[in-house]
Amino acid sequence: MKYPIVLHTDNGVSYGVTVPDIPGCFSAGDTFDEALEMAEEAIFSHLELMLEDGEDIPVASPIAELKDHPDYRDGVWAIVNVDITPLLGKSEKINVTLPHLLITKIDKVVAANPKYKSRSGFLAEASKKVLNLV
Repeated sequence: MKYPIVLHTDNGVSYGVTVPDIPGCFSAGDTFDEALEMAEEAIFSHLELMLEDGEDIPVASPIAELKDHPDYRDGVWAIVNVDITPLLGKSEKINVTLPHLLITKIDKVVAANPKYKSRSGFLAEASKKVLNLV
């Protein structure tokens, strides 16, 4: 899942990180690159705690909606891609009934795109996209 972050620095050496879409999620790093890495870890850990508390994973906002907020003035924006797959839990087998034409179209997409591996892989990726979990 891709989250926008804003980085601030007073001295150009160390960076503070704010994750606007995840209240209370902050991080820092001694370099810009380290700040990005630490932000990814902070976001993952924060999401893990939110799920343990029964909260939903927040949807990421476009930077355009966040950039004019006074708290983020003079910051540098970046996008951090956090793999939330481990947070989704164990896979479970289910039965799904779909129209024949839809199954045929899914099979063609799966055959043309090895990243899906199977119908289940395709349906999982499509579901994550619709549910804003990518």
